[in-house]
Amino acid sequence: MKSSTNSPISFNWRSYIPPARWLLEYRADWLPHDAVAGVTLAAYAIPVALAYAALAGLPPQAGVYGYLLGGLGYALLGSSRQLAIGPTSAISLMIAGTVGAMAEGDPQRYAEIASLTAFTVALFCLIAWAMRLSVLVKLISGSILVGFKAGAGLTIAMTQLPSLFGFAGGGHNFFERAVLFAGNLNETQYLALVVGVIAIVLLVLGGRLLPGKPVALGVVALSIIVASVFALSAHGLATTGDVPAGLPHLAGPALRLRDVEGIIPLAAGCLLLAYIESISAARTFATQHGYALDARQEFLGIGAANFAAGLGQGYPVAGGLSQSAVNDRAGARTPLALVFASITLALCLLFLTGLLQNLPKAVLAAVVLTAVSGLIDFPALLRMWRVSPLDFYAAAIALVAVLLLGILQGILVAALASIVMLLARASRPHVAFLGRIHGTNTYSDLARHPENETLPGVIAFRPEASVLYINADAVLEAVLHRLRAADPSGIRLLVCDLSASPYLDLAGSRMLHDLYDEVTSRGIALRIVGARGRVRDLLRADGMSEKVGGLDRGVSLGSVLEADRIRPNRQP
Repeated sequence: MKSSTNSPISFNWRSYIPPARWLLEYRADWLPHDAVAGVTLAAYAIPVALAYAALAGLPPQAGVYGYLLGGLGYALLGSSRQLAIGPTSAISLMIAGTVGAMAEGDPQRYAEIASLTAFTVALFCLIAWAMRLSVLVKLISGSILVGFKAGAGLTIAMTQLPSLFGFAGGGHNFFERAVLFAGNLNETQYLALVVGVIAIVLLVLGGRLLPGKPVALGVVALSIIVASVFALSAHGLATTGDVPAGLPHLAGPALRLRDVEGIIPLAAGCLLLAYIESISAARTFATQHGYALDARQEFLGIGAANFAAGLGQGYPVAGGLSQSAVNDRAGARTPLALVFASITLALCLLFLTGLLQNLPKAVLAAVVLTAVSGLIDFPALLRMWRVSPLDFYAAAIALVAVLLLGILQGILVAALASIVMLLARASRPHVAFLGRIHGTNTYSDLARHPENETLPGVIAFRPEASVLYINADAVLEAVLHRLRAADPSGIRLLVCDLSASPYLDLAGSRMLHDLYDEVTSRGIALRIVGARGRVRDLLRADGMSEKVGGLDRGVSLGSVLEADRIRPNRQP
């Protein structure tokens, strides 16, 4: 009898609770690294959390709660050892652009809906984990993400520029905000602009000269000192105001799902954003440090983080590349760094919130603007234009969708565009018509290599994709077009090479039946070579093998030509 440690129950328990694995490997010399990384991450998180909470339209402490509780939740169930969890710019803007209409001007209901969204994201994470939906995220291409991130970065920047210039903004999308911003430039509060520009300069220089250091915290601390000493709020400079001291009160959702119309698509959009951003960052550090990342387990990690954030009246959180890079560069070895970060943030909430009331809002805008600048990757867009225009068009669709429709609708349009682009590419596969490479028994595409020898009396073609219901008609059309262009009386044999088609469905098999009927009516024989095991099984079950003289795995195009006593002649 097997021991209990090797039983399926024990194995499953350990696989679902990652600390049960990495704690067994924990070394004492890692503890100082995790402690320093946690304190450094907390120092980075405070200004960013305050800025993103303001971007989301929530009280400043809501952002800190997201880092404090979200990190603890992820440390329990997440599989990445360096990923840092907290509010993100894109999710914050999504909350700001969607929850306002749901709350109908009630600040308390606004906060409750934001918290309910976090709970709903946690529920969706559990469902996605149970249904093994991590594979679906792969449907969103990297090109789409480049465009989406650029659109999100530009949109977020436009929401922050009014605060940088010291006046109120507005508008429902990027272009409306840009028009209103331009129209309000005459109301610029120059003190706010000067403070904000100085903060941006310090943040940029500090990021370059002191990489991995909590530069934002230093800039925030300096701005608080200057604003307090010179009483800048008395001169019209907008500041954060009071930040309530104390730890978050833990409670379940105050609203039910059916009480809030539109909460389901909002939570779905947040989950999509959170998972894509988190898994992208987590894979980066897993590869760098040489350990395996469980993409499915990440649903549980993100779900636990959002459940914890919701318990503390926070809003949806996710892993991000920037905060994770801070965590990694500071020396994080395990998720224990997130626990140290949460302890540090708890101490700050208990004893240091009074220092934040004179923090200029222009400085928070500067923090957001510098943080999102990395989202806008115009060199990548230009490279796509040069290398693959189709990928550029996909990115452009995502970018314009976000600018016009906002973050939530933009990412849904981007996801749809990604799927449509995938289907469009798959629906028009390249069909190579083959010729013999001179002096060999190898055959390749005549269109790419016109110097190849033609095959007198034979047309050999190779679909360079799986033959499925979405492209079977395109393959048939390409072959029939080639037959019509050739001299019908000179063609005796048609050979279908399926070596580049790993999959074939019933529609693909039906296409071959139709092709057989068409060519045999013209007195042309059809042969099939190169079919893989499962493809051969399906074709045999569908009665195709008898029509084409068998489906032998050892038969090649060369052997078919030799058996038919056809000798390729060199093309003149």
